[in-house]
Amino acid sequence: MATAVLDLDLINLPSEITGLTAYLKAFILIRFKGKPIGKITVPINNGSIRVEQIYPVIISEVEPILKKVWIKDFLGWDERDKIDFTYPKATIAICTRDRPEDLRRCLDALMQLPDDGQEILVIDNCSSTDESKKLVESYGSIRYIYENRPGLNNARNRALEEARNEIVAFTDDDAIPDPSWLRALLRNFNSPLVMCVTGMTMPYELETEAQEAFERYSPFGKGFYRKEYSLNTWHPLNTGKIGAGANMAFRKEVQNAVGLFDEALDAGTPTESGGDHEYFARLLLSGYTIVYEPDALSWHRHRRTWKETKKAIRGYGIGVYAFWMRLLIVEKQLGIPKLAYTWFIRTQLPNVVQSLLRRPGSQPLSLLVTELQGCILGPWKYLQSKRRIKRNHLYHDSY
Repeated sequence: MATAVLDLDLINLPSEITGLTAYLKAFILIRFKGKPIGKITVPINNGSIRVEQIYPVIISEVEPILKKVWIKDFLGWDERDKIDFTYPKATIAICTRDRPEDLRRCLDALMQLPDDGQEILVIDNCSSTDESKKLVESYGSIRYIYENRPGLNNARNRALEEARNEIVAFTDDDAIPDPSWLRALLRNFNSPLVMCVTGMTMPYELETEAQEAFERYSPFGKGFYRKEYSLNTWHPLNTGKIGAGANMAFRKEVQNAVGLFDEALDAGTPTESGGDHEYFARLLLSGYTIVYEPDALSWHRHRRTWKETKKAIRGYGIGVYAFWMRLLIVEKQLGIPKLAYTWFIRTQLPNVVQSLLRRPGSQPLSLLVTELQGCILGPWKYLQSKRRIKRNHLYHDSY
């Protein structure tokens, strides 16, 4: 049976949660005064949860971080606050293609954000119908732009070019940002070295086995502690833990600092993914700082079928090795082969062995094999994508 996704704040806990007869267990995000501080999974009995019965689970999960959060709240202190800092204006960019139902859910969520003068920009990347255009027009205040070059990174680059404000915050069309999402991202641009901020993304629903498997295998949330990544503190080629493209923001000037997103990477190209993590690596290699901010919360609708989930995991495998290939041949990062070997020996191979032995908590073998297949294809897919782009440019230049 499915897993209920719940959102509870410690300062306003109900005594009982009912209406859960369709579920056997619940995935619960725990907050303190709106701030995400932990997550738990608990059983559901007879369609309800007696909250007092799950207190021990909550305490064991959130106690370390809750102490820090409570003290900071009591003192009214935040390390991100600067006396002379004012929030920059932002452009919110949603890159979409043929998903009007998801896009409507995302736009409805963005309508709940406090009005701080932000603009909302929808980049329609080669949708096959005009449904997305009509949907955006129904909101009135949202800018719609059609990008006729297929590829998510082409849409991202168009957003950077079209944005009118200092910060460009990206959300996927299948994501649902929290009302405090944008402000949480913006408050971290308090240093000129911070060129990018990523946020925490939780599952919007866990209605199918495939969605649950995806959340266990490749969660978008990267923990409940704020982190700063720089060349001095983090391996710049290992960017998987920094964040995800569904929840990230950049200074608009990033395109002048390190260039545009590589159009040979990510969805809509043979590489299928990797554009966000390659860009993170390029920022770190250029000496900039990336901040992971868990308060910048968004919810993501994972793929609902096994076919879609396996395709996504395969795409992630392709994307990792594709962006590593780019770093090797373009950025001349000669440590890539060692990084690939280390990942296989220390993580991928042990995970396969644990799955074959059916160890508790092991990942599905089908997903592990699917990812490895993608990794093998990754370098060649990047070269294929580059050749395709070159042919297209030659074709257009001849006219």
